[in-house]
Amino acid sequence: MINQNITLAFENCKLEKRPALLTYIVAGDSNKKMTLDILKSISPFVDICEIGIPHNTPVADGKQIQNSSYRALKNGFKLNDVFEIVKNFKKTEYAKPTILMGYYNQILQYGENKFLNKCKNIGVDGLIVVDLPFPENKEFADKCKKHHITFVQLIAPTTSDERMKQIIKTSHDMIYYISMLSTTGGKLKVSPKKILKNYFKIKRINKNKNIVIGFGITEKTIKSLRAADGLVVGSQLCKGITDSLKAKKSPVKTLSKIVKSLKSKIQ
Repeated sequence: MINQNITLAFENCKLEKRPALLTYIVAGDSNKKMTLDILKSISPFVDICEIGIPHNTPVADGKQIQNSSYRALKNGFKLNDVFEIVKNFKKTEYAKPTILMGYYNQILQYGENKFLNKCKNIGVDGLIVVDLPFPENKEFADKCKKHHITFVQLIAPTTSDERMKQIIKTSHDMIYYISMLSTTGGKLKVSPKKILKNYFKIKRINKNKNIVIGFGITEKTIKSLRAADGLVVGSQLCKGITDSLKAKKSPVKTLSKIVKSLKSKIQ
């Protein structure tokens, strides 16, 4: 069964004639309390919250998210700490659908069934597993569905038409389109026009699937891509935490200001 919270979030945004705003921060950067405070601060302006599980070799991520992961791991942050943050966030007034993003080894070490049961019990709505591609992820995606968790498939600019059709056919409600060949946080190397051309090519295969665009989305680029179902901003927020810590300012206030600005540009 598909998770209804994510589906409803997209439906509400469509009624408002705007894309969903998805934010990404790494759990535990730079401590448990700060992560929860940031989530509470930004959630009134966000439609879906992505929370990264810190990893020592985040192969899909660039400098900003690597720095966030490093700070969390340096403080001894563990997977159970991530679960605790999600559980507490889900009890707050403006709690939003929550997607955990991580790498398969973290799930494997914890135990697939144990991990999915824990996610279901604390209110995780979706999962992105960066290094578990289609079709190798089919069995795990089916398990997610049985736990009412949306498994988010990834599509890249290099994905062939045939493979794309197969991914979309078997995908759950949400699909993540990687805007360019890069790690996260890279400067947008492809024009918004080209990104949207590729995006609508995917969208035409199945108009009922919600497709979000990630990688290279910032305050400068978000407005030009507002025709998408959803837009993901992560590295700019992780950089905001880094800059605030260096300047001895409040990351909570910094990120709240950035997210308010992002939301204003897509309304």
